[in-house]
Order: sequence, then structure tokens, then C-alpha cells
Amino acid sequence: MPTISFPYGRETLTCTIPESRFRGELVSQMHHYRATASQEVLVEEALANPTGTPKLSVMAEGKKNVVLIASDHTRPVPSRVIIPPMLAEIRKGSPGAKITILVSTGCHRETTREELLNKFGSDILKNEKIVIHNCDTSETVHVGKLPSGGDLIVSKIALDADLLVSEGFIEPHFFAGFSGGRKSVLPGIVNRETVLYNHNADFIDSPRSRTGVVEGNPIHNDMLYAARIARLAFICNVVINARKEVIYAVAGDVDLAHRIGREFLASRCQVDAAPADIVITTNGGYPLDQNIYQAVKGMTAAEATVRKGGVIVMLACSNDGHGGEEFYRTFVEEKDLGRMTETFLKTPKDKTRVDQWESQILARVLQHARVIYMSSAPDEMVKAFQMIPAHSIEEALKKAEEILGDPQATITAIPDGIAVMVRGME
Repeated sequence: MPTISFPYGRETLTCTIPESRFRGELVSQMHHYRATASQEVLVEEALANPTGTPKLSVMAEGKKNVVLIASDHTRPVPSRVIIPPMLAEIRKGSPGAKITILVSTGCHRETTREELLNKFGSDILKNEKIVIHNCDTSETVHVGKLPSGGDLIVSKIALDADLLVSEGFIEPHFFAGFSGGRKSVLPGIVNRETVLYNHNADFIDSPRSRTGVVEGNPIHNDMLYAARIARLAFICNVVINARKEVIYAVAGDVDLAHRIGREFLASRCQVDAAPADIVITTNGGYPLDQNIYQAVKGMTAAEATVRKGGVIVMLACSNDGHGGEEFYRTFVEEKDLGRMTETFLKTPKDKTRVDQWESQILARVLQHARVIYMSSAPDEMVKAFQMIPAHSIEEALKKAEEILGDPQATITAIPDGIAVMVRGME
């Protein structure tokens, strides 16, 4: 019988599945990919051979005010590996440059000092200027309209830079196609109003706003435009494995370098659906499974392979609770998922509610399959989201069998739901 390992918080859980019920384990080839060099060398090689731009050191020549956009605490970006060589390149070109590391929180809560220490290390935390973007209170500037018509309002710190660069990582993203690249600006360092417009119900409902889709994706189009208008001149993005280690790196132009990175990733993380009655999935463990809000991403991978009316077993530690007050309140106030979706679709783009997109996608998942949610979040909180709480994989599977009325219900495993792009069922 196959035994599958699932990341959960900072732990690893295992589950043995009877052969007769097992329909497959959907795993990205990235988990087995062997890097050609160490993490540090891969980043240094990418910086030495940028795509579509000069080297960062050359771009930094004569620049006095440099801003480096960094990811926040919700992303497993190995900033300790990426940022030091980027800082060295900037100072090589402009030894006296004033450098600000701008943490791109988007609409997330602010990163704590402990999280900054864990992310950057003590040297960077002690010696570099770090500013945490706040989409509600940070000073921002209106710089025009997005292609979709929304107002583009960007951090003044970023706009005042005479060189704006960013770090990041590339993974499948459940409505932007892929993370990384242009997302450092939108949603990373814009005003809440801009995020809300970009994440409107029509765009979320678009069949092009899906994992691995970029062409014709209205959300991606706005994001790339925003990055260009903000003059994001250079990126260094990485692809990581299940151990959160760098296995591939790209650098250079925000679009051209990102294309190379996402093509590398897509060629290795696409998997065929393995239709089953029950699908067990995760959000890849810490830091991506800290709350229910983030865990919706992993559920969408299961959505693509669970049979209609089946059960998704979601394993997400969720030690940080629901992750979004408006997200939580939406489910507390509206119990009819169909009506909830209808309300979202009738909401004008410029009236998009906070966290509406996450609620919309979770409602879509829940209308396709029941969700049993294993976490450390309070049971009542899980129930408020119309999910069924569980505290072990065994308990979750037993509940799934009871719901389906079938002790022999088939099972598919997705150990890391955000690392794969599942080719949907016919």
C-alpha cells in the first residue's frame, strides 16, 4: 500500500492508502529536479547573465536612491539567498546609493520583527533600511489607470526611487497564472483600492484567470502594466523545491526573465488529473498554510481532479486563524453559496469588497465538492466557512467515507497543492 507524505505547518504527516482505492499521487517533477549548482551559485549566475537588461551593477551606476521590493511573511521566498548578492551588485555599481528594502505585503497584515529576522537574517535586519508597505496607511501616488479601467495607486517610496528592483519566486498561482515578477508591484506595493479593482468578480470568474494561464488573463495584464508604469527595472526570481531551496533562478526584465522562469516551471509541474471520490491536498506547509485564506489555493488543485459531489480533504495548519476578517464575515453573513456568488458577480468592479476574490473561489470549490479541513483553527471557525473540521487524516478520511456512503471510495493524493498545475478532467 502506498504511503504518502504531506507537509503540514513545520511537520510532515503520512497516510497509507489501500492500493485498491488509490488513484494516484500528483507530484510536480520539480520535487525530483536536481539543481545544477548550489542555491548561491544559481542566483549569482542569474545575476551575471540577466535577460533583457544590463547587469544590475551596470543599471545601478549613478543611482542614488534604490528600492528593492522583497516578499512578505506569507511567501517562502529564500530572501537570505537572493537579497545579499542583489545588494552587492547594487553597491558595486553605486557604492554610496541609499537602499531601501520595501516589504510587499499587498493586503496582508504587516510582517512582524520575528518574521523579518527569520526571512532576512540578523545582518540585513540590523544593517539595512527596511520599510513594510501598508496598503491603507503608506503614502501612495495615483499614476493613472490600469488597462481594465481601475485606478493605479502605487507606493511613493517605490515611485521616488531612481532604480526599482525586486526579488521573488515563481510558482503556479490560482488566478494570476503564476506568482512572481510583476506581482511585486500589484498587489505587492499598491493601495488597497487598486488591489480590489484588479481582483474583481468578473476577472476572477474569467476562464483565463486560472492556474498556469497568462495569455488573455485580465488579472495578469493589469499586473504587468502596473509593473511597467512603476518602472520596475530588474527582477531576480527563483523556483524552489519542496524543501524551499532554490533550484533555478532568473534575472533581468520583469516580463522577459519571468517568462523564462515560468516556462521552466510549467514544463515540469503540469500533471494529469487522476479523478477520484476523495482528494487529499495541502498548501505546501509553512509558511503558506498559516491561515484558511491562503489554503484556498491548495483546494483549487484538488478541485481540478475531485469528482463532482466528492470530498476534498485539506490539510492546513492555520495557526493564524482565518487570515481575513472580511473573508470570514462573508461566510458568517451569507450561508447560500449560490446567492453569495451571484452577489459578487453583480458587484461593480470599483465596489469590490475586501477579500471578495477568496470568498468567490472558495464558494466555487464548495459548490463542486465538500471540504473536510484538518487544522489547528477552532472548529466553529472552520464550520463558519461551510467546511467540516477534522484533527487527523484518519478522522478526515472516515468523515469523507461517511459523507459519500462508501468505505471503498477512491482516493487521489496531492502532497503539495500549490506546486502543481493539474490538467483538468474532461
